[in-house]
Amino acid sequence: MESTLKKLVTANAKPDREAIRAALVSAGIPKANVEVSVSRTPTGLDVDAMEAAALTGENCVMGQIRDGGVMVTVLPVLATGKCFVGDTR
Repeated sequence: MESTLKKLVTANAKPDREAIRAALVSAGIPKANVEVSVSRTPTGLDVDAMEAAALTGENCVMGQIRDGGVMVTVLPVLATGKCFVGDTR
């Protein structure tokens, strides 16, 4: 997750959600296990940070892109079986 996101932000400091999803799937994470936050607010503005998650068994590898930087952490899977709370459409 970390190396993939770092490579992505090297080419584009503010990738959109589809670029993030495509990069993670290309890195070998099954598409069904990838969750990505929205890249635009309801009013059409860019978000301050993008979040991505990869479900790996009982854990979620969470990555955040903010200001061209990448941070990654591992958190437990939620009771819903997902990594994100709510709707990520």
